[in-house]
Amino acid sequence: MTEPPNKTSKHTHTHTQSHTQREQKMGEPDDFPLFETKLAKGRILFKLYATSMAMGICLICVYRATHTPEKGKTGRYLWIGLFMAELWFTLYWLITQLVRWNPVTHQTFKEKLSHRYENMLPGVDIFVCTADPVIEPPLMVINTVLSMMAYDYPPEKLNIYVSDDGGSELTFYALLEASRFSKHWLPFCKRYKIEPRSPSAYFAHASPINNEWSFIKNKYEEMRKRIDDTTSLGKVTEEMRKEHKGFHEWVLGSNKNDHQAIIQILIDQRDPEARDTDGKSLPGLVYVAREKRPEWHHNFKAGAMNALIRVSSKISNNPFILNVDCDMYSNNSESIRDAMCFFMDEKRSEKIAFVQFPQNHDNLTRNDIYSNALMVINDVELGSLDSYGGCLYIGSGCFHRRDTLCGRIYTLDTKINWEKQNHKEITESIDAIENECKILVSCSYEHNTQWGKEMGVKYGCPVEDIITGLSIKCRGWRSVHLNPKRKAFLGLSPTTLLQTLIQTKRWAEGDFQIFLSQYCPLVFGHNKIPLRLQISYCCYLLWAANCWATLYYVSVPSYCLLARISLFPKLSSYWFLPFAYVFVGKYAYSLGEFYWLGGTIKGWWNDQRMWLYRRLTSYLFGFCDVVFKSMGFTTSGFVITSKVSEEDALQRYNKEIMEFGATSPMFNILSTLALVNVLSFVNGVKWVVMDSDINHFRELGIQMVLCGLIILINIPLYEGMFFRKDNGSMPSSVTFQSTILAVLFCAVAII
Repeated sequence: MTEPPNKTSKHTHTHTQSHTQREQKMGEPDDFPLFETKLAKGRILFKLYATSMAMGICLICVYRATHTPEKGKTGRYLWIGLFMAELWFTLYWLITQLVRWNPVTHQTFKEKLSHRYENMLPGVDIFVCTADPVIEPPLMVINTVLSMMAYDYPPEKLNIYVSDDGGSELTFYALLEASRFSKHWLPFCKRYKIEPRSPSAYFAHASPINNEWSFIKNKYEEMRKRIDDTTSLGKVTEEMRKEHKGFHEWVLGSNKNDHQAIIQILIDQRDPEARDTDGKSLPGLVYVAREKRPEWHHNFKAGAMNALIRVSSKISNNPFILNVDCDMYSNNSESIRDAMCFFMDEKRSEKIAFVQFPQNHDNLTRNDIYSNALMVINDVELGSLDSYGGCLYIGSGCFHRRDTLCGRIYTLDTKINWEKQNHKEITESIDAIENECKILVSCSYEHNTQWGKEMGVKYGCPVEDIITGLSIKCRGWRSVHLNPKRKAFLGLSPTTLLQTLIQTKRWAEGDFQIFLSQYCPLVFGHNKIPLRLQISYCCYLLWAANCWATLYYVSVPSYCLLARISLFPKLSSYWFLPFAYVFVGKYAYSLGEFYWLGGTIKGWWNDQRMWLYRRLTSYLFGFCDVVFKSMGFTTSGFVITSKVSEEDALQRYNKEIMEFGATSPMFNILSTLALVNVLSFVNGVKWVVMDSDINHFRELGIQMVLCGLIILINIPLYEGMFFRKDNGSMPSSVTFQSTILAVLFCAVAII
């Protein structure tokens, strides 16, 4: 059979190290580290920059304190309010600098792992969570599952568990199809060492290499068509139901919020027929739909994770667990081996509870119009937390020790003897196992137990992953953030502005809820984790609290510009210099950092726009929801971000045209503030140009520049309001309401 040509694109055929290279390593001692940790480069320059910025910020604070208008003078309280906003920015800036102070990077040595432990690699249970077959199409789910099944890892040591909280027979049917296709797909992946191993992602970019490639591609297309046709039909035909006994579990009248427990083992590794076309074992595959009843709270994704922990402990009970979202396919077939380098290192593995990979996306535009890449967080901040005791658990793409998820406290005797680790032997029949597992996922099973409290993933918060990771660290463990050159997982990011803002709102709301709860790191982590790590958590838990200072800075200076009230030093004053230095220094460093991480200049500008939009909307609504909930007005819930978009909206996204196209209070806020700054700026220019009032510019120049920058950053919004006619433009009702509010705001300022 012809070997595929060597290619250099993202989705290409890669080659592992040759036997010769491995033999060169044979002389190394058996206790040679399986990974190394290094301090990131450029830290001296960063610390010099941060020190100079701190000096500039101090001078700004001195100016604010010494130039406060006297009592009775116009603008005194507006001045004090701006001072409070700047003090908040200063506090938050100090927290972010602490987070970034000592970033570290890790490098794994997988060839040493293979040489030392190839015959005793531990088993891994992989959890894939889905909740709605409409928002998360079954075809997307099975592409993720197939990529997990095809890891470069002994298949007999892999078990994939799919949690379907929607209890959909469509998802089950798609998994049944995937279990059959895997017999062809896995040998093909390993024979040619292809990357990535999601069929959809691979075939979207790969070129034909031989007849086997065409055969596999046809097999996939046939499967895809069957799944798409069934999904479009909305039900499984009677003929298809005869293909597997599991379809009898779906009873008349059941729906995604009210159905019995369903457990189906689609690939039983004990079955002699559970082999691929090369005669090798297939990973286990289990479908899990926990029981859901309207009268029982199901705790969203956290409840699904805990159900999978219990089911997997009955079936395979592997010592490690990988959990991913259903849209996060494996982009790197060696990710498990990367994680095992940390868990199996002879000297430094005992305290490591989980290895977190960053969340990356494969549907980002070149300039990342909605700033969903989170480059600085993934590449700088999370790595910095490793130097303080470990990064956050962010809910997906994470390898866990099973015992730490189940509440184990770190002790000095936690080291595992891998030579004595054996695969769990099961003698019961499939039907017996499935029936026993149904009890484990019943609605009442967790009642009056420690599940969701001291065991498993924590309950009671929209971002259960953060408090779960924090609790694990408070029991004496630490974590690792690994960001390899070839991304471990790729998923789907939101493709509209509203989806992005709603997703961020859920994160900000959940994080702020943690800050105000018993799980606040400054309280819960006191004397349990380092103080620096406690404070570093606040960098994310205080996202929502940033809304007020940002809202003040965007609205009040423009209001004062209309009212001719100066809030900043004159352009001719020496006090202008620290403001100018801090402003230029912050954004110059931000641009340089963004570009160095692989971004573009336009991408950085988009990132600044979304920084502003998130603070003015997502953070604001998240903050208010937490406050209202504490007063008994609302309750927080888990919101699933849609993974599908309308065709015309997707086309606009690919062209990097910002999508509005829906009525939302978030858009009202953004539009009103954008118009207020336009009116203020125009009024200021009128005074300077038409009235020849140059003194006005000297006194209010900084406020005019601030309004001008806000106008520039909002150009896509103005286009959506007044110039675009497509379906993604701003709804006329939002434009009308925002215009009225902006005019009233300006009228009050002028009067």
